[in-house]
Amino acid sequence: MPALTFNNVSKSFGDNTVIKAFNAEIHDGEFLVLLGPSGCGKSTLLRMIAGLSDITSGQLLFDKIVANDWEPKQRGVAFVFQSYALYPHMTVRENIAFPLIMDAFKKWYHLPIVNIVARHRLMRRKDISDRTLQMARQLELEPLLDRRPSGLSGGQRQRVALARALVRNPALYLLDEPLSNLDAKLRTQMRSEISALHHKVAKTFVYVTHDQVEAMTMANRIIIMDKGIVQQVDTPDEIYDNPANTFVAKFIGSPPMNLIPASIRPDGLKLAGQIAVAHDAAKPTRREATFGIRPEKLRLKAKGEGRLPARVSIIERLGAETVIGCSLVTDRKSDDLLIEQDLVFVRVSGNPRMQIGEACSVDYGAEDVLWFDSDSGERISLKSE
Repeated sequence: MPALTFNNVSKSFGDNTVIKAFNAEIHDGEFLVLLGPSGCGKSTLLRMIAGLSDITSGQLLFDKIVANDWEPKQRGVAFVFQSYALYPHMTVRENIAFPLIMDAFKKWYHLPIVNIVARHRLMRRKDISDRTLQMARQLELEPLLDRRPSGLSGGQRQRVALARALVRNPALYLLDEPLSNLDAKLRTQMRSEISALHHKVAKTFVYVTHDQVEAMTMANRIIIMDKGIVQQVDTPDEIYDNPANTFVAKFIGSPPMNLIPASIRPDGLKLAGQIAVAHDAAKPTRREATFGIRPEKLRLKAKGEGRLPARVSIIERLGAETVIGCSLVTDRKSDDLLIEQDLVFVRVSGNPRMQIGEACSVDYGAEDVLWFDSDSGERISLKSE
């Protein structure tokens, strides 16, 4: 099973550079997710791993061996496409067995009449038929083996595409948004099945998605990309708790992290008594920064009991929890902090029985606050000298 290394890999189409100096490592046997908005270059990166797209510059290494010029067959990868790419004229059995048949194909088998005879003969070969049946059973497709793709549901087609990819027992699995065409219930089911499959086969999976839920629930590590640039590489928990910048903070979480432009006054050095802000006493200017906090870290309180006076603007009941959007009032001051944003989201358990327009307040602990540079968006640490 290969470990993959990217050394300054870039990809351009003419004058348009879609991946810029990509550096990362994919460890042997891990489930790595490439996550980002549409157009960020994640599918292009997957195609470069498979050998379906050339690398413009840089090096891609399979187990420390440069693989830029390897043919797709040399790489030992299985590719599951977003569109399933099943052959409509073939049965489920024939679709699953197709990679095995092609591996056993001779050059002269491509002749028109010979082709038909050879394929039927190979389909009956014991090692191919046994392996096909094994994969069908593993993905609960055995009752569907004689159907064609037109007679299958979306989830069944997706399982056929997975079975076809798995049947060759490759060293590396590449999955390009395989669940995007399924409804919510099937996506949940297939997430569990793919995760279980990864644990069972113990091979390297590289999975492309723009869905943060898929990434957070399935990945060992996540690479977050935007405009062809890596924003953060880390575990799901670390990315959620300590986003590297405001892009990651906004992209991960539903609702995302509250990011509040703020000015920290030079005559007040503390936020909630714990975070000190260095300043030059000779030049008493405000320190501009972005105050970040997750919705579940905010505390909703009665009017006058929290630092930030607010009014309920939005209520989203989600069963076991409720998301409440609170508009901050005009006088938005908290100790030494001057808030410059009108709306924050608070996640609370159960139903707080509040009404839109009701006066309230919002509170927080200093230990739950993250700070970001106002210009670059990068996470910073505000500490006393």
